Amino acid sequence: MELTLTPTTAEELARLLGPLQQGYAEDLVAHRGMTPEAALERTVTQIRELLPAGTATEGVLLRTARVGDTEVGWIWVTLPATAAPNQAWIHNIEVHEEHRGRGCARRMIQLIEAELAHLGVPELGLNVFGTNTVAIGLYRSLGFEVTAQQMAKRITPAG
Repeated sequence: MELTLTPTTAEELARLLGPLQQGYAEDLVAHRGMTPEAALERTVTQIRELLPAGTATEGVLLRTARVGDTEVGWIWVTLPATAAPNQAWIHNIEVHEEHRGRGCARRMIQLIEAELAHLGVPELGLNVFGTNTVAIGLYRSLGFEVTAQQMAKRITPAG
């Protein structure tokens, strides 16, 4: 499989953001106990703040993954900034459902790592929900290590 990453176009990003917003909002409902409305509002606001100029946002790598002429997924990485001067950050990596289980995500991360190394970026970070055991296994196999951990417990209201 010859997977390549190319800069995401504005049209591609517009198409990809809808499913990203919906999926992330669903994760916030499931894992953070937010209402669907609050989760979607938070998601839309965060993405707007992180990508104020869409594909033209400075310090952001938006890459579409392809095998031949077929789009198989995409990755969104922010380059180091003041808050984390040595660390790039994966905000989203997604392999389209029909292409999962074929090593696409692994190859996407390897290619983005090579691009970051070329830019002199020494570290790459990400967040993953604790229930996403498939992704956690992938990230560990690629050398990612836990550097922080959040835990939560739901409490049933009395009365």
